[in-house]
Amino acid sequence: MDSNKVKEKKIPKNKADKVRHPIGIKLIAIISTIVLIALGGVTYAVSYFVTADVRNNAEENNLTINSRTAADTENRITSALSSVAMFIDLLNTAGSNQTEIMALENLYFDRNKSVAAVYLPDSGRLFTNTAFFISQELEPDSALNYFLQEEALIEKASNGYMELHNASPFFNAPVLSFFYPATSGGAALADGSAPENSGNSVVAFLFSAEDLSNSFASGSVNQSFFVNKDGTILLHSDSSLMMQAADESSNPIVKAMQESAANNSQITYNTKNGTEYIGAFRKLSFGDCAVITTAQTSIILEGVKRTTRRNLYISAIILSLSILIIYFFSKSLSRPLKVLTAIVNEINQGNFNTELFSEIKKTHRDEIGVLANSTKHEREILNTFTKLTNKGVTQAIIKKEIDFEPHLKDITIFFSDIRGFTAISDGFKNRFGEKSAGEIISFLNDYMSRMVSCITRTGGTVDKFEGDAIMAAWGVLRNESLDWEQLPPDSAEYKKAKKHHDAYVKRDALAAITCCMAMRYSLMLYNKEAEAFTKAHEKEPLAKYKPHIRIGAGLNSGRATVGFMGSFDKMEYTSIGDAVNFASRTEASNKPCGTDTLITQDTYDILKYDFIKCKENNFTIKPENKPCELIVEQIPVDFEVKGKGKQHFFGVVNMPAFDIEKFFSFDKDFKLDKDCERAIGPKGPKTLSEMRKLLGIAEPDFGKVNLDAEENKIQVAGS
Repeated sequence: MDSNKVKEKKIPKNKADKVRHPIGIKLIAIISTIVLIALGGVTYAVSYFVTADVRNNAEENNLTINSRTAADTENRITSALSSVAMFIDLLNTAGSNQTEIMALENLYFDRNKSVAAVYLPDSGRLFTNTAFFISQELEPDSALNYFLQEEALIEKASNGYMELHNASPFFNAPVLSFFYPATSGGAALADGSAPENSGNSVVAFLFSAEDLSNSFASGSVNQSFFVNKDGTILLHSDSSLMMQAADESSNPIVKAMQESAANNSQITYNTKNGTEYIGAFRKLSFGDCAVITTAQTSIILEGVKRTTRRNLYISAIILSLSILIIYFFSKSLSRPLKVLTAIVNEINQGNFNTELFSEIKKTHRDEIGVLANSTKHEREILNTFTKLTNKGVTQAIIKKEIDFEPHLKDITIFFSDIRGFTAISDGFKNRFGEKSAGEIISFLNDYMSRMVSCITRTGGTVDKFEGDAIMAAWGVLRNESLDWEQLPPDSAEYKKAKKHHDAYVKRDALAAITCCMAMRYSLMLYNKEAEAFTKAHEKEPLAKYKPHIRIGAGLNSGRATVGFMGSFDKMEYTSIGDAVNFASRTEASNKPCGTDTLITQDTYDILKYDFIKCKENNFTIKPENKPCELIVEQIPVDFEVKGKGKQHFFGVVNMPAFDIEKFFSFDKDFKLDKDCERAIGPKGPKTLSEMRKLLGIAEPDFGKVNLDAEENKIQVAGS
């Protein structure tokens, strides 16, 4: 046994990795024998005439299904159109008698359950099927909101066009909307009056497509769907396509329908991935819409393939011996290949030290052995590289999302540390003596893990830990070049690139503040759990405890140099520059400012127009930005920044729409703590004073604060 080990050590590395028994030669020899003996005489798999006959039958069947589905669809929609017209006529006969109108409305919707709402734009009257909206858990007012946003369709209808539209994305339910000019003769306004030109009156209604969609159920071969003239999906058996009103205008059969003057036709076409289909369409008599039915030829010809397989059974006796040999041989390949595949998948997911490495056997001297050795070398390299930087950076490099060259990037930098950590550390030493190191590390690991989860959850990258301090950044892993800044400012390329760049920067700044707000909740929860933990162990010898802590966090947005820095012995992926230094200064300013989270004026300026109610946006923000609204207060102390003049810090008070449960949903065991719910969100503070009271921070005397002091950059007069 020892001699074998010695022999293995003496084998040069290049010879040990040399392929002695190539798998390719083995497989070629075996497969060639099989082909020559068993499959040499099998030249034609499928008879031309059988294939042609099956294809012709399939085309006829596809056309028949298309015609039947189109007829059923047209009948149902025509019936709905007629019932709406009759309803409007009845309403017109009722005049202004509201009691009679209400009775007619209830009777109509009771008998026409598929009609969800009828809207008359000229008079602004809306009639809704309350039962439909209740069954779909929708507000009846949503129908009016929908019609009001479709002014363009109403305008087209007033010009004599009938428009069909997929309203499913708006209602999150299978609903079609119809807009068409009212017929003359009393069906114009439904309130007893008639416009001067009734031809310009419009009728609009919502139609529940649940019953109609049954006609479009996907079969084993044929698939039917309903599109309007623009190629937008109106009805489809795939509810996701219908709910998002998918655009099928690029589908060859849809293009053929749009370009054809015929009412119905059938073609054979190929998709982009090379799959062949038979497609038929039939246009309906209204709205320039059409029902399309397709069938995949590979499925159609599956019967022919089965016939071909039956013919291959003739070679079964000849193949049996070969299959038996390949079976036993493949067993020597399948297990190690499966293990190596699983290992590679684990490595690609960032698990460089998977236990699967222990299952690799050292007996292989073929390609599998070489692959196993190469995989082990890869693990060693990745483990070494992980020591140089963090896991997120390593994964970014593996995915080729980052390179080794330093770059200038506009990022948002974060610094935080624990207030009074020296006193906390001394408290551990006094309590635990020589065992204090382990207790301090355990405490810090608990604290750090909570904070880091907030950073990674918001897309941040942890740069480094320095004692109790954390440095992180958002945007450092973004693969973005700033070459666009060299373009002429008036050029379209410059404006487009700048727009994308500004959006990234804004997203990073918002994500960083979101992280800080989540940290506030996590810290409050930690302090509550720490108090309970300490109380539970207070009677034990050398009782374990967790200290109550407060932190300060500082954010700054600006341009920094980002890349791998250090020496050949030790490198790390980090950020340097004035913007980073300023972020550190911002964090240190929390104590004199009486805050837990401070942002610089640069970060404030990036976000103020969209997310902060201020004079620049007339103290209003757009509805779509409401979920990310920020409440900040300016610190009433000026300070001087080299090259920028007078600047301000801004204390972050709250994100009033912050959804704590949604943010922490990645943790399956998460349960919202009602006491800590006051940290952020709807129940969070409204002012800095409320925030200070909540976190136990004393109100600062800003008359004594000098942020331009030379000593430590921050100084409180008299301290």
